[in-house]
Amino acid sequence: MAAIASAAHRDAAFETEPDLAAELTDGLDRWADAFNRGWAEDDWSGRFGEERWRALCAAGLTGLVSGTAFGGLGLSAHQTARILERLGTICHDGGLGFTLASHLCSTCIPIERFGSSPLKARYLHGLATGTIVGAHAITEPDSGSDAFAMRTRMLRDGDDYVVSGEKCFVSNAPIAGLFVIYARSDPDKGALGGFSALAVERDTPGLSVGRSVRKMGLRTAPTADLHLDDVRVPAANLIGREGQGYSILDYVMKWEVLSVFAVQLGEMRRRLTTAIAYARERQQFGVAIGSFQAVSHRIADMHIRIESAANWLARVAAAVAGGGGASLETAAAKLFISEANVATALDAIRIHGGAGYMSETGIEAGLRDAVGGLIYSGTSDIQRNRIAAMLGL
Repeated sequence: MAAIASAAHRDAAFETEPDLAAELTDGLDRWADAFNRGWAEDDWSGRFGEERWRALCAAGLTGLVSGTAFGGLGLSAHQTARILERLGTICHDGGLGFTLASHLCSTCIPIERFGSSPLKARYLHGLATGTIVGAHAITEPDSGSDAFAMRTRMLRDGDDYVVSGEKCFVSNAPIAGLFVIYARSDPDKGALGGFSALAVERDTPGLSVGRSVRKMGLRTAPTADLHLDDVRVPAANLIGREGQGYSILDYVMKWEVLSVFAVQLGEMRRRLTTAIAYARERQQFGVAIGSFQAVSHRIADMHIRIESAANWLARVAAAVAGGGGASLETAAAKLFISEANVATALDAIRIHGGAGYMSETGIEAGLRDAVGGLIYSGTSDIQRNRIAAMLGL
């Protein structure tokens, strides 16, 4: 597998395992052209970039979290976060980074961590090499923030489970070959013990993928609904134990925050670098606009938000690596980074003025992409509720 990425910027927050850090980040910059080729046109038309995905696979990024026995790199939480941050820094296609993070967290992580040996042997190599794209199906039309109000059912029938229900807003669904589907396995139990997770192949009879839906942002990251009509899945495809769905999803969501928002941190760093360069070069009233406090203070605020985001992300990585619950860190990191991403994207547009508002520059795409972060992985309001509850309120 190809060597992965080198960052000129070495964030002190992720300076763990230094002997591996340089090797694992050496060379990613040379993939920048491949990661960015044609992204603006695809963003405009809402098309997934298959060639850019193949470049991610060739660079080894689809195997970050999978074990070496299955063709992956088996990286730690800290290492994964550093590499994904660098990807966000060099890759202008926000949808591509989101698709990769979704692939890693939705499917690679739960099968690597909770899957049986036969399940790993069957799927992990394809997932690690990116020949199989992963997705997970959680949200339903009547259950969004209240994920465990889901109605999708899975009933044991001999050597199989029979699954019926509907899932919506499934990231990667139009391109996924494997879905991790969360469903109610015991109607008499609540979140703890009442839900389970199954690995379901795309071509399983009864599973159908809806049309790819258009979105405000992340347009190159395909999204669709799933329909499950008496889908018969081998019991051997159960991930973990029956009734373990809540703990699996809780673990997955911590990795999702770590991965998705590491990419966003990189995007914010690139945005700041671009804004500083523009503020130095753009002349108004005979001077560089960076000499105006209205501009320089905005850039200072961008820097502070970015460094604060890096610190929160490092706390999540440390908690995940240490096996701790990390619930407070995860909620706070998700809340802060998602809102900082929106704020810095809006700052970048203001600094660039009319040019920032034009699609041709690519600046406005960052704001459209960032808004989604206020909603997916738990809305900002839900995160505030969680933080308040964990503080004893």
